[in-house]
This record gives sequence, C-alpha cells and structure tokens, in this order.
Amino acid sequence: MKHCIVAKFGPEVQDKKALTPEIAALFARAAEIPGVNGARVIENCVDRENRYDLMVVVDMARDALPAWDASPVHHAWKEKYGLLLQSKAIFDCETL
Repeated sequence: MKHCIVAKFGPEVQDKKALTPEIAALFARAAEIPGVNGARVIENCVDRENRYDLMVVVDMARDALPAWDASPVHHAWKEKYGLLLQSKAIFDCETL
C-alpha cells in the first residue's frame, strides 16, 4: 500500500526547499521499519498559495501501519515538522 502524506508549510517557513533534503534524509530511514519498503519525498513543482508543498509516499504492507505509527521516523516527523505545517492530509491507496 502507499501511505501518502501531503503537507503544506505555514507562512513562517521562508525557505521550503531548504527543508526537503533533511525531510528526505529522515524518510530514507523508513525502510528500517518492519513491513516498510521505503519512502519518497516529492516537492510540488508549482509554488502557489492554494497548493500543498510536499508529498511523502511511504511504500508499506497494509499490516505495517501500526509499526509505522510507532516508529522513530514517524515520531520525528511529527515532532520536528508538525509545528511547521499549516495543514496536511493523509491518503492510503493500493497503487499510485
């Protein structure tokens, strides 16, 4: 399954693109979690007020969701970047 996190940074984040490499480094550790095959961090190519800035696609087995939720990667994402987000959406699907 693909676990998609679509995120929009708040107005206080001046250089959104500067955050991408460190977010990608964090999610590169996702494959260490049992049942998780890896993750991709994708920047939006259009910078507009009504667009989200970033999408993270985590490739995992459906039954790996509890392990993902409990993982250090997920907790670090929420703790370090959660306050920088204006909004986010989570979407799970079988294909992408």
